This record gives sequence, C-alpha cells and structure tokens, in this order.
Amino acid sequence: MSERLQIEFVSDVSCTWCAVGLRNLEQALQSLGDGVEAEIRFQPFELNPRMPAGGQNLVEHLQQKYGWDRQRTLETLAHIRRSGEPVGIDFRLGEESRIYNTFDAHRLLHWAGLHGRQKELKQALFTAHFTDEGDPGDHELLMRLAESVGLNAEEARGVLASDIYAQEVRSAERKWREAGVNSVPTVVLNGRYALTGAQPPAAFAQAMRRVITDAAAPTQAMAPA
Repeated sequence: MSERLQIEFVSDVSCTWCAVGLRNLEQALQSLGDGVEAEIRFQPFELNPRMPAGGQNLVEHLQQKYGWDRQRTLETLAHIRRSGEPVGIDFRLGEESRIYNTFDAHRLLHWAGLHGRQKELKQALFTAHFTDEGDPGDHELLMRLAESVGLNAEEARGVLASDIYAQEVRSAERKWREAGVNSVPTVVLNGRYALTGAQPPAAFAQAMRRVITDAAAPTQAMAPA
C-alpha cells in the first residue's frame, strides 16, 4: 500500500531557485518509487508584489534590492545559469533580462489547480519566463500556456480579464507569511515539516522518509495546508 504525502510548494514564478527546487523535488520523489503517492500543491508567494506592468531590468533590480555592484550581479546571474544545467534548465539570464509582476500568473495557477493541471502550468511558466524570456504577466502568453497544458484558452481569458481568485491568492500569501515563510522555495510536507531553499534531491528524499515513517516527529512552526 502506498504512503500518501501532501506537499505544499510555496514559490514564485520569477524565482530561479524555485525552478531548480522543483526539479530536485521531482527527482527525490522518483527515488522513493511507487511506495509513495505524493500530491504537490503550488502555493503563491510574490517576491516583488509591487512590480509594475512591463517589469524592470533584472540587473538593475538586483542591484537596487541587494545593494550589489554590477560585477557581483553579473557573477550571480552566471552562477544561476550554471546551477540550472545539472537539472536541465536553460536559464537565459543576462544584462537584458527583465523581472515581472507575477500576480496574474498565480491567479491562473489557482484556477489550473481546480482542473488538475497546476504542475503542468507551473512548469510551462518557468520555461516561458526563464528560457523563452517571456513576461508571466502577459495575458496572451498566459492563455497560450494554459492551452498548451490542456486547459481551455477561453476560460483562461475569462479568468485573466476579471479579478477572480485574487482574494484566494492574497489570502494564501498572507497565510504563508504569517506562518513564517519569508523566502522561497519553501516545501512543507504533510503540514508538519518545512524545508527552505533549492535542497538537493537527497535532502528532500530524507525529509520525506522522515515524515512518512516518524509519526512522532515534532510539529514545525508552520500552518497546516
């Protein structure tokens, strides 16, 4: 009989380490085999909720946000590009890259979850943003991505043209912040155990085995899903 595992993956579409972390998590799940039946639910977290439409140059943004000089910023982007290679992510990050508002992408992800296509849309969003250098706030792009993962494009258009699911996204973001999440990715297992950052597959696998086998594990300071 398979053990059930509920995984909350708190992340942002514009977070490179979230993309890496998801690949590592999926690899960890594969290593556990058929004995674990896992459900991943993607929870919203905006790194830059006040980012205006059209976004901002990424190098400029990182310099302003962290106080880095240009050389350190470009070295950081080079490091991220290299980090994507082992997990098959082509991070095309450079001097002309931009960072965007992701609120509507989170609304669409919420809708996709109601139709059982949330993970597929999340992965498509990562590729569209980091490899194809698209704007995850562009409604036409979001509609195409929804259709590409088997969702109805016209229904997606209706979601994006309204403010539906805005309250749900904001409520979820508030819940996770109040629960202590202040960086992403944060991965919460069965509402009990939280890991932060793009952990290696072995670390994810070890934590999942602990949650499954140790019913007496102490509850972490994390709100249940």
